[in-house]
Amino acid sequence: MSGGLAALLDDVATMAKMAAASIDDVGLAAGRASAKAAGVVVDDTAVTPRYVHGFKPERELPMIRRIAVGSLRNKLVFILPVALLLSQFAPWALTPLLMLGGTYLCFEGAEKIWGSLAGHQEETEETAAVQGGDAEEKMVAGAIRTDFILSAEIMVISLNEVAEYEFWLRAAALVIVAIVITLLVYGVVGLIVKMDDIGVHLAGRPSPALQTFGRGLVKAMPIVMKVLSTVGIAAMLWVGGHIILVGVNELGWHPVYEFVHHAEEAVAHAVPGGLGGFLGWLVNTLASAVIGLVVGAIVVGVMHLIPHKKRDAHGAGRPAAEGDPGEASEGGGAR
Repeated sequence: MSGGLAALLDDVATMAKMAAASIDDVGLAAGRASAKAAGVVVDDTAVTPRYVHGFKPERELPMIRRIAVGSLRNKLVFILPVALLLSQFAPWALTPLLMLGGTYLCFEGAEKIWGSLAGHQEETEETAAVQGGDAEEKMVAGAIRTDFILSAEIMVISLNEVAEYEFWLRAAALVIVAIVITLLVYGVVGLIVKMDDIGVHLAGRPSPALQTFGRGLVKAMPIVMKVLSTVGIAAMLWVGGHIILVGVNELGWHPVYEFVHHAEEAVAHAVPGGLGGFLGWLVNTLASAVIGLVVGAIVVGVMHLIPHKKRDAHGAGRPAAEGDPGEASEGGGAR
């Protein structure tokens, strides 16, 4: 009897050790996956605050909460099952999908640079007053749709980092990634959005020190948002470019990857100590960002410049229709 009890306790202890090891594996996998998705997370955090621009302060946090719930639903209900099925039955599709997502990141980063240089950055940002009474519903729905793409990118990047794990470990790691990243992103977004209000509140306190800090906070927020936006663009180009760099190597085209890898190793070995490792990483990061910018610029050209040229050529080449303003102008001139 006592021998049976001892054997049972030994089995329970073994199972407990296995469970603890599994929890460690899940935590390690989730940590790896989350770190790799950092570039998309920075962009998500930088982009989201503009969705509540123009709304009453008391509606900002409820809107962010609704967007966060929609984001979590995107990740867990729609994206996670598809990603897990692909990893289980069609793992060969992960690299092309990842590269497709990386190309989208490059496009997003390059398009923001193009919009900033061309002065089109603010054209699509409408305030609540302009949009009308149902602006909140439209804005939340639009934010959730945009989040779907970023969430899909986060989950695919994360899945690629844990592809070698067993199915249930992959699933558990991705669930943790989905929850943690969503809470992190929208928690930070909520703090950013309300930072002005916090500054105004502190500026009204009796303490001169708090007043000074509050006014400084209000003045600093536009700068913080610009810096965050710039970091988000750089992160998109870097992550997207690196995904494409590694992807083409895995698909069998090695020259670019080998060139970047050799340059990274040469710099790392030329400088002793930890600084060499950092400089080598910096070379790889800059090369990835340049690749991302080139790929993104090509896609921007395809998506924006070529269609415009086609429309211009079509408009210039077609015969003037009856009542065409150009024809009327010529007629008016003749008269």
